[in-house]
Amino acid sequence: MTTTSRITWDAASARRTKRQFLAGPAGPAATARGGTPVADVVAAMMGAHAQVLSAAEVSVGVRTSALTRADVRAALWDERSLIKTYGPRGTVHLLPARELPLWSAALTAVPTGPSPFPADVRLSEEQAAQVVAAIGEALEDTCLTLDELTEEIVARTGPWAGDRVMPAFQDMWPRWRQVLHLAGWAGMLCFGPNRGRKATYTRPPAAGAAGGGTDGALGTFVRRYLGAYGPATPQHFAKWLAAPTGWAGTVFRELAAAGDIEEVDFEGTRAWVAAGDTAFPDGPPRGVRLLPYFDAYVIAAQPRERLFPCTAYERALAGGQAGNYPVLLVDGVVAGVWHQRRQGRRTTVTVEPLVRLTARQERVLGEQVERVGEVLEARAELVVGQVTVGPHA
Repeated sequence: MTTTSRITWDAASARRTKRQFLAGPAGPAATARGGTPVADVVAAMMGAHAQVLSAAEVSVGVRTSALTRADVRAALWDERSLIKTYGPRGTVHLLPARELPLWSAALTAVPTGPSPFPADVRLSEEQAAQVVAAIGEALEDTCLTLDELTEEIVARTGPWAGDRVMPAFQDMWPRWRQVLHLAGWAGMLCFGPNRGRKATYTRPPAAGAAGGGTDGALGTFVRRYLGAYGPATPQHFAKWLAAPTGWAGTVFRELAAAGDIEEVDFEGTRAWVAAGDTAFPDGPPRGVRLLPYFDAYVIAAQPRERLFPCTAYERALAGGQAGNYPVLLVDGVVAGVWHQRRQGRRTTVTVEPLVRLTARQERVLGEQVERVGEVLEARAELVVGQVTVGPHA
C-alpha cells in the first residue's frame, strides 16, 4: 500500500526558500554544473522577471553575497550566459542561455487561447507562422530596432504584416507584433543591447534541441518547476504559466501515470512533487529578505493566501495579483512592502513592515538594505515608515 507524504506549509516554505537561495546566499554548490554564478541562480529561480531590468538585477543579486548589477549585465551582454526574452505568461524574463531549448520546447507546447483582437486585426495561423519565420531570418547575426524589424518582416511576408491596426498605449502597432512573444518562445528572437533609448532584438545563439523532444522536455520542465516551487497543483502550474488549467491537469495526469511525478498531501490538498523528491526540512523557514517587483518567488509560490497572510493580502497585492509591490519577506511569508528612490549614488529604501520585527530581524533588515544598495552600486539608507507610492511605481 502506497503511503502519501504529508507536507506542511512551513516545510514547503523552508525548502522553497532554501532552493531559491533565500535562506542563504548562493555559494559554490550553485555552480556545480559548470555554469556561471548568475546563470545558475536564474536557473534555480526558473527565470527572473525582467520587464524592468533593474528589478531582475536585484532578484539575482540578493540571492548572492557579492554579485552586482554589473555582473548580471555582463552575463547578459558580454558572456551571453543569460538571454533576455519572452518567458512565462508572455512577459520579459532573463533565462539561462544553455536552457533555452528546454524553455522553447515547453512554452511552445502551451495551448494559446483565442485572439483578443477583432477578426480584421488578428493573424491567421499561417500568417503567424510566416511572421515568426521571417523574424528568425531577419535577426540572424544582427540587432534591429522595432522599426527596422518591421521593414524586414514586411519585405519577407507582405504589407499586411505592417498594417498599424493594434491599439496599444495610445498608439497603433503593426499587425505582426501580436506574435512577438511567440517568436521569443520559438527561439527566433531575444533582446539585444539598447541602441540609445531604443530596444533592439536579435536571434539567440544557436543551441541544441531539448532532450526527449517536446513531450520529454515538457516533463523535464514540470519536474524543474516542482523542484523549485512544489508541492504544487496543476492549477498552480497553470497560473504561473498563464496556461489553460485543463491542459495542465492533463499534463500532470500523464506524468503521474508515467511515474515522473508523485502525489503528496499538502495541507490537506492533493498536490505533486517530482518523483522521489519528497525530502523536506523539519523546521520552518527563517530569515529576512527584500524582494523586488515581480520576484520569481512571490509570483510562483502557492497558495497565495498563505504566502500573503492577514493584512499582507490586502496591502502587498494589487487586486490579488502578486508582484506589483516589492515585498519584505520574513520567515518565508510576506510581512511588508518597500520602495527605493535613487538620487545619484545614493538610494533611500523605505520599508513598511506589517508585523512587529524583533531586534535581530531589524538588524538583518538593515543588512538587507545594504545588500540592495550593493547590488545597485549605490549607498543605501534605510527608512522605516509608510510606503506612499502605489503598485508598480
